[in-house]
Amino acid sequence: MRIDLHSHSDASDGTRPPAEVVARAKAAGLDVLALTDHDTTAGHRAAAAALDGLTLVPGMELSCRRDGMSIHLLVYLFDPEDEALAAECALVREARDGRASAMVERLAELGVPITLEQVAAIATGGVIGRPHIARALADLGVVADPADAFTPEWIGSGGRAHVRRYAPDPAHAVRLARAAGGAAVLAHPRRGDVLPDAWIAELAAEGLTGVEVDHPMQDAADRAHLRALAADLDLLVTGSSDDHGALTGDRLGCETTDPAVYERLVAAATGAAVIVGGCG
Repeated sequence: MRIDLHSHSDASDGTRPPAEVVARAKAAGLDVLALTDHDTTAGHRAAAAALDGLTLVPGMELSCRRDGMSIHLLVYLFDPEDEALAAECALVREARDGRASAMVERLAELGVPITLEQVAAIATGGVIGRPHIARALADLGVVADPADAFTPEWIGSGGRAHVRRYAPDPAHAVRLARAAGGAAVLAHPRRGDVLPDAWIAELAAEGLTGVEVDHPMQDAADRAHLRALAADLDLLVTGSSDDHGALTGDRLGCETTDPAVYERLVAAATGAAVIVGGCG
């Protein structure tokens, strides 16, 4: 069984519609896929309708922040009707929209002929994130590739056009996720900024279920360190592609989760069930 527990569609900052993400997952030989768009469940219905033999794990990637550091929490199988978690996600999405508008204004002040309408069109109705602005900059020829926008010159953290936004503290987010019946897994804690081990231990004490260890942007040393830490803290170890479609080279299935770990993750959640698609 091949299981990928971290993927994105154009409901947030992926480039493929949910149904296409599912089709590509099946073509990549996956049996189980978690759709984890940023701070939204908007893509779940379309993904579930396209399963054709695949199993879908409904989830999302909840944006958090502590001491200026961006931290992401993968939340699986939570109750989508939980009022407290839904309200927090709404706050985060509103902050994303406000940040996008402010960043576009800063770019315009820097002489970039960009509009919020252009960025919103790229987002195709999904939650607007920095990758959408990066794609707009590439479309305008300001940068050669969207990845080149994430620098101090443009929209990288602390960059000339970067704007911070609201996000909850991760400990609060873990508590919200658990109260909604979800299983919470810390996403790529050594991609970019290195999350202190003490923070991970704190989150484990709050009810964190696991840590994403096998991730394309975490090297062998990072993985070994995180695997040992997870063992010490009795956390599950997951593996995922963190696929964003064309932005990340359509890499669904490049990293996977052990089936026994997947079963324990599902058992830890009480808010929702996996969705098993019939064969077409």
